[in-house]
Amino acid sequence: MIRILLIEDEAPALRKLNRFLEQVEEEVTILAELSTVAEVAEFLKHKPDIDLILSDIELKDGNVMEFYIEHPLSIPVIFTTSYNQFLMEAFETSGIEYLLKPFSLERFQKAWKKYLSLRAQPVNQTALLQQLAQLLQQPKQERKYRQQFAVNLGRSTYFLYSSDIVFFRASDGLVFAVDQQGKKHALSFETLKEIEDEVDPAAFYRINRSELVHRVFIEKLDRPDKNAITISLKGIQEQLVTSQAVTAAFRDWLSL
Repeated sequence: MIRILLIEDEAPALRKLNRFLEQVEEEVTILAELSTVAEVAEFLKHKPDIDLILSDIELKDGNVMEFYIEHPLSIPVIFTTSYNQFLMEAFETSGIEYLLKPFSLERFQKAWKKYLSLRAQPVNQTALLQQLAQLLQQPKQERKYRQQFAVNLGRSTYFLYSSDIVFFRASDGLVFAVDQQGKKHALSFETLKEIEDEVDPAAFYRINRSELVHRVFIEKLDRPDKNAITISLKGIQEQLVTSQAVTAAFRDWLSL
């Protein structure tokens, strides 16, 4: 029996993890499904017997990676996240795999097989870091990103080019693209994370849980405090605000 702790704050992603775990050959039991850093801290305080943690990083109340760094675990962790900036931190803690959302069943199965191969022996973090360094040094294949999105309207379909989208927003279970006139276009995606994987990361950046902004339309930045950035966009009256967890990384993305 493999005892697993699931740490995920988005219902679709949690359902996906449960669905993938149902397809593994080994017998597993889910000890708990947690969605906040506070819940993680409280649950692990009692030192339960856990064989594996499947963990998102950005949760409802903050970044759980900071907790892992401050409270080192001996439990292997497979990280499941939309953010690639925590890659090194993941392997410097108890991370054995790093799955970028949206990941496929095949990718999950590879991570699962890696866990099984390490299960009977201690995790060699030095070796994992060396593997990661080699991986980062490998030349990347050119990736083709989505240039347009189909928008269904009744019996008609029209297309919205990525270059014309100012930002994407997830709201009330729907994902919208907002154009230069401030008009919202409903897209056939369930989560913003699906959009994030489709667009060029050099052009679009996820500034909080619900918004993904296009670099070329950023007109002005203001710092109301050290933990957030207010973004003014060209042609749009509404301002967007970064979350505390990504503010520093967003500044780096903009080379500030």
